[in-house]
Amino acid sequence: MKNKNSNTEAFFALLRAGLWETDIRLSDYEPIDFAAIQSLAEEQSVVGLIAAGLEHVVDKKPAKKDVLQFIGQTLQLEQQNYAMNEFIGVLIDKMRKVGIYTLLVKGQGVAQCYERPLWRCCGDIDLFLSDENYKKAKEFLIPLAFSVETERGPHLGMTIDSWIVELHGHFFCGISGRMDCVIKEVEDSVIYHGNVRTWMNGNTQVFLPGVDNDVIFIFTHFIKHFYKGGLGLRQICDWCRLLYTYRDSLNYGLLEQRIKSAGLMSEWKAFGALAIEYLGFPKDSMPLLDVRSKKEDVRWRKKADRIMEFILKSGNMGHKRGSWLMEHDSWLSRQYVVRKAFSMFRRMGDLINHARIFPMDSLRFFPRIMWNGVRSAMRGE
Repeated sequence: MKNKNSNTEAFFALLRAGLWETDIRLSDYEPIDFAAIQSLAEEQSVVGLIAAGLEHVVDKKPAKKDVLQFIGQTLQLEQQNYAMNEFIGVLIDKMRKVGIYTLLVKGQGVAQCYERPLWRCCGDIDLFLSDENYKKAKEFLIPLAFSVETERGPHLGMTIDSWIVELHGHFFCGISGRMDCVIKEVEDSVIYHGNVRTWMNGNTQVFLPGVDNDVIFIFTHFIKHFYKGGLGLRQICDWCRLLYTYRDSLNYGLLEQRIKSAGLMSEWKAFGALAIEYLGFPKDSMPLLDVRSKKEDVRWRKKADRIMEFILKSGNMGHKRGSWLMEHDSWLSRQYVVRKAFSMFRRMGDLINHARIFPMDSLRFFPRIMWNGVRSAMRGE
């Protein structure tokens, strides 16, 4: 990866140590600016993992002031996760009592795959529902909400008791018909065939997608964000922890069939190489990636380097991708046409960048991404 320095090397070393609870020698990465590491950890929503990594330093300990910064943020993370878990339990109980059945997807469900679930940065609460339950959930939850977003298809976001709750009738990505066909197959497996697992959240039984289905939901979700504008390390860490936790029970044949059907085998192998190279994922446990061939290994590692350059440049979910114009409140920045033109040029830049990594898929996905952008513009979104 270009522009790699001691701070980014130390950041990834601490991230690996926290992700897998392994020891680390920080003296191998000096000089280290912990303010830069903290900034990168916050940007990528992995503060808890870096804090866990600091606990595994076996040689020179960081200065107390640097450690205290991470301790303070980690304590806040624990409080947020406790509060969110309690809210999820209460919310699902309320919904169940009125005959509304839902599954929790991503978020706090996949957090249970981590060594320290309460140290994962929490986000939104994503609920997946059948058509009937989606309609019932809207009617039941909207009166409880402080604010409600504009509904887009079977997707509605709202704020309840300071938490963002998102109702999903589908998880389509909107960049490839092949991807969405596979996602529909996975959704049907969950809704109509009951392929789920459970998480005991206190006294509440919370249903999650079965692991073979969850892997597809999580992978296609971050691939969508990669192609549409930005991706964060937390999403890839979630994928890694889910794959590793359930490595002995995954249906590898089904996984391969689905990834091939979705046309995402190149993406899977490139992100697999990234997980191994940067995040320390155990090489022998990465599905569908044969690294015995040195030529193939080099090929996917090169793609992994380019993906990581994009992630670090764009920030978590693309948050570093604004421009001076868009970040400042001015007459020009408020003009709808200007903002849409800026968005279009940014997508053209993404096409050039992504074409260096996945040339065929970038060209295949781009027309649909642009068309969806045009449709959003026509709707005034």
